[in-house]
Amino acid sequence: MLSYRLKNILIEKINKSDWWHVVPADPDAYKKRGKFLTSTYLQASFYGKPQNTPEKVLIKNPLCGNSESEILKKLFPVNHREFYKQVLDDERDGWYKRRIALDSKISKTAKIKGYDAVALLGSNGKNSLKKNCKPRSIELNLLYS
Repeated sequence: MLSYRLKNILIEKINKSDWWHVVPADPDAYKKRGKFLTSTYLQASFYGKPQNTPEKVLIKNPLCGNSESEILKKLFPVNHREFYKQVLDDERDGWYKRRIALDSKISKTAKIKGYDAVALLGSNGKNSLKKNCKPRSIELNLLYS
């Protein structure tokens, strides 16, 4: 969990940075899960072909975590482990549909709790922020009303 000071540093770094986006195949993806961006072109290319021009964002109250498990625990304190197990088991049929359903649930619950984005930091993200530096890896999901 980030302290108030580190969260403010993160917000500043996010709002000053360029962000890369891959347009999803599903036209309803933005309504279901928000808009997914990455902090580098290379990270975005993992998900498909990124747009040629980076974007700027303006967030004020992101839900932040160093792992998906941490984010799930903040949103779903009672059954976070159950949700996390669903996406870890990628060998079972229907993994992608379970992944998309969980992303949608994360997005909706975060919006209800007053967040405008979900920021997943890389493993050393917190240490970078302590040095007043932008973490090398951030996945950002902008939540739409």
